[in-house]
Amino acid sequence: MLPKLIRVRRFSDGRGWFSESFNANRFAAAGVTDHFVQDNHSFSAPRGTLRGLHFQAPPHAQAKLVRCTAGAIWDVAVDIRGGSPTRGRWVGARLSAEGGEQLYVPIGFAHGFVTLTDDVQVQYKSSDFYTPAAEGAVRWDDPDVAIDWPLDGGAPTLSDKDAVAPPLADLTTLFAYDGDPLGALEEASA
Repeated sequence: MLPKLIRVRRFSDGRGWFSESFNANRFAAAGVTDHFVQDNHSFSAPRGTLRGLHFQAPPHAQAKLVRCTAGAIWDVAVDIRGGSPTRGRWVGARLSAEGGEQLYVPIGFAHGFVTLTDDVQVQYKSSDFYTPAAEGAVRWDDPDVAIDWPLDGGAPTLSDKDAVAPPLADLTTLFAYDGDPLGALEEASA
């Protein structure tokens, strides 16, 4: 599986709008068939807060389905699969509460985001439970990955853990390459 930008349908009228943020049948039709077991919700006060690049190692690897429910973020998935010809390559998308987009991040990809506004809330589904012993990270500013973070020349606000994450080159291969190289970010409707 590869990352996908999912656009959910919104039904609008004079009151506002309604959408199904997740419907297993519609997401399966869009190629997202993971069984999600945990929902997470984060709040980041200042613009420029960067969280990532995170993953969980097997046997507790996680696929994620990420959406921004207040404000806006630049959301990124990085290929960390062993043997992948696109290892270290990334895709990114702007997710906003206004637009309602979601990024599907499959197993074998590290995930991270930076807030583009103040007072951002992000919610995401995970396909496995949080397991501290399985958590891993790749350095957010690894020059071999070279993510084009929209930081406007400023330094991000980071957790202590993210500030000392190792580069991708130091990461032991944990995820098998499935034969599907990372290309442009796929888009789907659900």
